[in-house]
Amino acid sequence: MHSHNGLKTAALLGLLTAMILAVGYWLGGSTGLVIAVVLSLVMNGVSYFFSDKLALRSMGAQPVTEQEFPALYQMVRELSQQAGKPMPRLYVSPTSQPNAFATGRNPQNAAVCVTEGITRILDYRELRGVIGHELSHVYNRDILISSVAGALAGIITMLANLAWFIPMGGDDEDGPNPAVFLMMLILGPLAASVIQLAVSRSREFQADQSGASLTNDPLALASALRKIHMGTQQLPLPADNRLTSTAHLMIDNPFKGGGIANLFSTHPPMEERVRRLELMAANSGPIQYAR
Repeated sequence: MHSHNGLKTAALLGLLTAMILAVGYWLGGSTGLVIAVVLSLVMNGVSYFFSDKLALRSMGAQPVTEQEFPALYQMVRELSQQAGKPMPRLYVSPTSQPNAFATGRNPQNAAVCVTEGITRILDYRELRGVIGHELSHVYNRDILISSVAGALAGIITMLANLAWFIPMGGDDEDGPNPAVFLMMLILGPLAASVIQLAVSRSREFQADQSGASLTNDPLALASALRKIHMGTQQLPLPADNRLTSTAHLMIDNPFKGGGIANLFSTHPPMEERVRRLELMAANSGPIQYAR
């Protein structure tokens, strides 16, 4: 699992670099290519080393102490020790919507964030199920993949927006080809959305399964997901630029579903996630969990 996800991350970083170099050449010929090389190095570095800080900042998350959230610390410590992994940093976002996400490039540099909204509507077992899900993202090493996909989507969109301010055509043979450039403007954000879709849907099913195994309580996670989904639909977050690059990390889509937005959803249908967890509980016999 780890080596496979490492290869996927390397492939996404390579794709990010290739697309930035191609766009740089289209925009500015040889000079644009040099600028694109520098930009790609910076963006690869940022997406690898600072994705956790960017995600936490987008949700206004603040670090919390054990005195402030003793039950949260207890369940995270217990599950981390059970998995034989280091305990992640814990954050709480002052958001009323119930949601949670994990971020960081590896278990040694991971952070788990829950919103204030989720702590209000879930009981201890349900919140423990959510924490198991988020820790599984850390242990499956798929957080970095999604962070790189988010960076890729952000860069393509930024370059597409920037292109409107750059004159096209002219006699300069090194300049951009208007037809190819127009295609990039249309297909760039679409390609980024498809990449996010490809890496995100399967990872949610995997984290549900791994998290339920870690907590030995799939029904608690199923119950939590039902409550979370109801809450995200009642209290959708605004789809601004900061949040769109973090949304695919969250346990449920924080934006209002429906219409064409469903085509680009980075989360599988909640009904299917709950169905799989209930099937997992039915096939595993009685739950042995005890608080």
